[in-house]
Amino acid sequence: MGQLNDIMNKQLSNWTVLYMKLHNYHWFVKGKDFFTLHEKFEEFYDEAAKYIDELAERQLMLNNKPLGTLKECLSTSSITEGTYNETPSQMVQAIIHDFNTIINESKTAITAAEEQKDDATADLFIGIIGSLEKHNWMLKTFLQE
Repeated sequence: MGQLNDIMNKQLSNWTVLYMKLHNYHWFVKGKDFFTLHEKFEEFYDEAAKYIDELAERQLMLNNKPLGTLKECLSTSSITEGTYNETPSQMVQAIIHDFNTIINESKTAITAAEEQKDDATADLFIGIIGSLEKHNWMLKTFLQE
């Protein structure tokens, strides 16, 4: 379970950093798309909070130890913090990039879970991928002029 725990902790870290990034985008978005993006970013950070909880609880169910500090999450995450000087379009592009990172890394988590015959963990990541693929489709459509 060591490899799977490490992979799950990386995803826990990704979601923790992304949660804060989405909050900041929610707070700092400006311009003609404010109302649309302000609301959408809130939906995304609410979803991120759900995944943080589900990943940590799943690790505990497997007798593993989820990361519990922001310092650990920042040093482990593939997601980087925003600068908070981004335009609304840059914010959306950054979220698409971050969602793609999580999608790709979640595929590794599914493989590791399947090797452990851990269908519940694989299913958790399959659900995450499905949700993020839909979000990315919508965000890419939003960016089209």
